[in-house]
Amino acid sequence: MNTKTCSTCGHPNKEGTTICEKCGKPLDNDHKNKLLNMRYDGSAIRSKTKNRSIVDKTWNFFSSVKIGVTLITIALVVSALGTIYPQKMYIPTTVNPAEHYRDQYGITGQIYYQLGLHELYSSWWYMILIAMIGISIFIVSIDRGVPLYRALKNQAIKRHPNFLKRQKLFSEIHDYSADDKDRFIKNLKKHRYKISEQDGHILAEKGRFSRWGPYINHVGLIIFLLGTLFRFVPFMYVDEYLWVREGETAVIPSTNQEFYVKSEEFIFETYGEDKEDAIFEKALQNNNAPVPKHFETKAVIYRDVSEDVIGAEPKLEEVKRGGIIVNEPLKVNGLALYQDGYQLNEFKSMSFKLHMASDQQEEAIAEFTVDLTEPNSEYQFDNGYRIELGKYYPDYELNDGQPSSVSNYPRNPGFVFFVYGPDIEDREASFLAIGQNIPSGNNQYKIGLTDFSVRDVSGLTVRKDLTLPILGIGAFIFMIGVIQGMYWQHRRIWIHPGDGKLLIACHTNKNWFGLSKEFEKVIDGTSFSMVEDQERKNDL
Repeated sequence: MNTKTCSTCGHPNKEGTTICEKCGKPLDNDHKNKLLNMRYDGSAIRSKTKNRSIVDKTWNFFSSVKIGVTLITIALVVSALGTIYPQKMYIPTTVNPAEHYRDQYGITGQIYYQLGLHELYSSWWYMILIAMIGISIFIVSIDRGVPLYRALKNQAIKRHPNFLKRQKLFSEIHDYSADDKDRFIKNLKKHRYKISEQDGHILAEKGRFSRWGPYINHVGLIIFLLGTLFRFVPFMYVDEYLWVREGETAVIPSTNQEFYVKSEEFIFETYGEDKEDAIFEKALQNNNAPVPKHFETKAVIYRDVSEDVIGAEPKLEEVKRGGIIVNEPLKVNGLALYQDGYQLNEFKSMSFKLHMASDQQEEAIAEFTVDLTEPNSEYQFDNGYRIELGKYYPDYELNDGQPSSVSNYPRNPGFVFFVYGPDIEDREASFLAIGQNIPSGNNQYKIGLTDFSVRDVSGLTVRKDLTLPILGIGAFIFMIGVIQGMYWQHRRIWIHPGDGKLLIACHTNKNWFGLSKEFEKVIDGTSFSMVEDQERKNDL
């Protein structure tokens, strides 16, 4: 490693050092009248001195403040783009995302979907961007923090005269007494300066801890970014959606099929049902649809206590029961089940009868019921007739003349039935839906709807977030760094006696005006003159 030896004290300094670490003599002799760069007290910075290997180049890339600011700017811009339209997690699970963004937002929504912005915050490239910001902050902190720590820890009390003369605030005091000097030091102590002395040389210092404010910020930001990345670790963050029908038991997502939830009853109340709602009468008249007042799922949580045998039926044991209300979740095993939506009067089953098409009385030849959750593929009867369910569309919709299902939920069921019988040579086909009964041709038999049953469906959000404490700690530490660096300053005053005069130099990392005003108060009662601003003096 190359070193630069100080000609005064002989101390070997690392390559890139501009001020001797031991005596403070400026090592750039070509700029005798230029003010010293005191950002790191002249200590060498790795990114400014090494650029040979691939490790050096990678380090220098991430240690660049410009690169860090650019990465943060890109993250802010794309994060803002992600809020233009709702993310995929906030759109109905029953719709096709591509069609949803196209139909709801037009060409801009289609572009939004094609660019992958609908799943922005879980995309791999967004995660890499956040990770790069964290790496940049970490490397910048090490690259600047280590030299700063070394400079502040090892700063000498006795400094070279040229170090003092090239400070921004400097003065030479020729006519002074010992009482003036003592009075000056007492005033420094009154202003909470820490006094260090060596061979008559004095260093008065306060507010050193403020120099670490930006690095405390960096620690808080890194913790906060880690918290956001942990949201993509399954056991740290869960945000799933679950539909549960009345009387149905469903597996709770992200529990490895260990926990189940059963909806015993769904309660739905609207404004206008009670006398107390009379005050809302005028407002309710302006709404064409009922306004929900309260909806709740009476639920039971079960745990599978059966032995872990493949294909075995779960043996459920009740763990907890209670109501799931908006903002009042039912919690189990670190998960919280929130009431988030509902579907009223979803079809549960439909009953049909087979009769002769020419029979005006429509006397039933065969009757059967289709379970719309798990329909049978065929229905056989003792009289020799057989009905086969050829196609089933739970949420029927006609697109370009072709039937299809919008979702897997039986909200508007459609059926294609094939009828076989003793007097039917091949088979007869019929299409049935709500308000539709279309035979395939001149059918001898007809299928008609006789009855149906409905039930309500609860939409539950299953959520677990162990990252919130991490995010909170990161934000808290960040704010400490902001306060620490904003409201305090690192101020230093050097006093160098010699040859019948006193050299006084001052430095602060910010707020030079405040330091000048404080120095006026410190010299009060002495014959010391005010320090001069050498930067302004040189400009004149």
